[in-house]
Amino acid sequence: MRVREPRFTRLQTLSYLIAAIACVIVSMVSVFGGMVAYAPLLHLAPSTRGAMAHAWPLLIYGPWMVASLSVLRAALHQKRAMHSWFVVLLFSSLAMILCMAEAERTFTSVAAAALPALASLACFQQLVRQITLTRPPRQRTSRRRQRLAPHSPETTKTKGA
Repeated sequence: MRVREPRFTRLQTLSYLIAAIACVIVSMVSVFGGMVAYAPLLHLAPSTRGAMAHAWPLLIYGPWMVASLSVLRAALHQKRAMHSWFVVLLFSSLAMILCMAEAERTFTSVAAAALPALASLACFQQLVRQITLTRPPRQRTSRRRQRLAPHSPETTKTKGA
């Protein structure tokens, strides 16, 4: 018995290549967004000084990163991750609001302060979409539909004879 090796078509290979490029871009946007948002978040740190003040922005981006990994894992396993999406949205919003609060009161400053968190969130959502497109859900028929499936003509002929 021979085991068939999976072969990828050119379209599948191109699809995986695009998803890999998207993953690299999302990583870059997230890292650069975190670097841009680090200073405003650090400035908002409570009266903590020393080494702990430098780690304060991790309270925002730590839960965001863990929830993002949970969403990616769920997407790979073709599962839903509503709780993790909620955490991603909550901490993205929190980072956005805190950076906007630290910005000058001009439209462009506030928009520029919101952009890193918003760009990271949008890129991450598109990455999850790329993963779900490269791994489409399997079509399963429910047990109820299998039981209610019509009989073949051969079985109905034998019953009547």
